[in-house]
Amino acid sequence: MATETHGAEGAAHGEGGLVFHPMDQFIVKPLFGNGEVGLFTVTNVTLWMVIAVLCITALMVWGTSRRAIIPGRTQSVAELAYGFIYKMVEDVTGKDAVKYFPYVMTLFMFIVFSNFLGLIPMAFTLTSHFAVTVVLALAVFLSVTVLGFVLHGTKFLGLFWPTSAPLPLRPVLAVIELISYFVRPVSHSIRLGGNLMAGHAVIKVFAGFAALAAVSPLSILGITAMYGLEVMVAFIQAYVFTILTCVYLKDALHPNH
Repeated sequence: MATETHGAEGAAHGEGGLVFHPMDQFIVKPLFGNGEVGLFTVTNVTLWMVIAVLCITALMVWGTSRRAIIPGRTQSVAELAYGFIYKMVEDVTGKDAVKYFPYVMTLFMFIVFSNFLGLIPMAFTLTSHFAVTVVLALAVFLSVTVLGFVLHGTKFLGLFWPTSAPLPLRPVLAVIELISYFVRPVSHSIRLGGNLMAGHAVIKVFAGFAALAAVSPLSILGITAMYGLEVMVAFIQAYVFTILTCVYLKDALHPNH
């Protein structure tokens, strides 16, 4: 998170009063120099993606390398994450979906680490950018759609034809189901990116008011409360994104259910 909790950098006194820019923390900037961002420019996004991947690797590979019978803290966290997602996939999607567990686990770990790393002052929240969340959502959408057609062929289209409904209503419901299906990547990405962006922006606003002595105590209290809320949001949004992925995967595997 590019939120500076001290608030000094985000606030200034000018002719119009207190001025701060809570959305500046989401600007993608070159990591070296001040030029324009091109296709192959190394940016702050690149840096924090690499950090997120290294943290995941450290937890899941280095943290479990000893495979101790009595696990240490790092191994316990890794095993807890593994068991949590495995059970989610099995319960929501079914045992036949366990083969797709590595993909779902990778999604969850990347999102949850990106969210929590963004809570570090001066960090950059990857999942606050729709460029990131849209790619993740489209990857899920295209994967489950292709999988549905590969496994079931044209029978996958039965997902949009509710046979349990009265015949006169089926065409109307089919249109609604079709629209709902193609809206999935939009809602999937906006839910994650919007929640992270909104929370970080509110913290930055409170941090800006911290520069005023009159409201500084209230501002600090607000920052603390919002930061605590964002800790919960960081995990909840990763969980919601992952469980929705499992639901969509279930539709691809069992389109008639």
